[in-house]
Amino acid sequence: MRRISRGVVLVPLRHPKRQRLQQCQPRPMHRLLGQRQQQVPQSHLLLPLAALVVAPATVDVSMKASVPIKKYLLTGLLVWLPLAITIWVLLWLMGLLDGIFIALLTAMQAVSPDSVVGFWEQFKHIPGLGVVLVFGGLLVSGALVSNVAGRWWLNHWHGLMAKIPVFKSIYNSVKKVSDTLFSSNGNAFRTALLVQYPRAGCWTIAFQTGSPDGEVAHHLGDDFVSVYVPTTPNPTSGFFLMLPRADVIQLRMSVDEALTYVISMGSVAPTATVSVAHK
Repeated sequence: MRRISRGVVLVPLRHPKRQRLQQCQPRPMHRLLGQRQQQVPQSHLLLPLAALVVAPATVDVSMKASVPIKKYLLTGLLVWLPLAITIWVLLWLMGLLDGIFIALLTAMQAVSPDSVVGFWEQFKHIPGLGVVLVFGGLLVSGALVSNVAGRWWLNHWHGLMAKIPVFKSIYNSVKKVSDTLFSSNGNAFRTALLVQYPRAGCWTIAFQTGSPDGEVAHHLGDDFVSVYVPTTPNPTSGFFLMLPRADVIQLRMSVDEALTYVISMGSVAPTATVSVAHK
């Protein structure tokens, strides 16, 4: 046994080959503690502390090295999101065209005799038939107006539409915009520009729509361009500006790349080009 009394520790002296217990010899406590500290190396005393410091980091690293669920979810979302949006847009377009086709069939049923109503009714239950018929109608009408007889008929059609009091204002506006956007010899939305908007020092993507004409060109001069600045992420709304030609920078990127850059809010950058031309 070991007893502590008045600062003295009684330590029994044992011999491994002897069975009897010898008389305890008193030793001062400070000597005993000093001897024990000398016997234990300092590196051994630091091992438990180092273990406490290293252990949490090891556990944290092991936890972080587990399956990255968040990373996998984001990667899977990036893989399937373009396909899902594409399918959704195609289904929406198909439903829109089918709705137009069904409306035309309903109008034909209203003016047809009762014996023919059942014949038109069976076409309403064929999915995708409206898309095929609308595509075929556009193709046939485009082929017909490409010759002289078709252009003559088209001019008379435009003249007839222009004589309707309320209808003519909408028809003429839409016709002018469509001719400007989809004409093969037009320059609208053919060039991507870099302009300063809404103040000097702030740059954004814009599209050239033409040049000022008429009274506006008389007041501004010839050295101006008309640009359209789309909003993000919806490019169908935006601002129409007329800027000096020296203040815009013509970009070498295509219109599709510039539009993708705007819709993605700058996250999908187009391919960099070596040189940039000032216009």
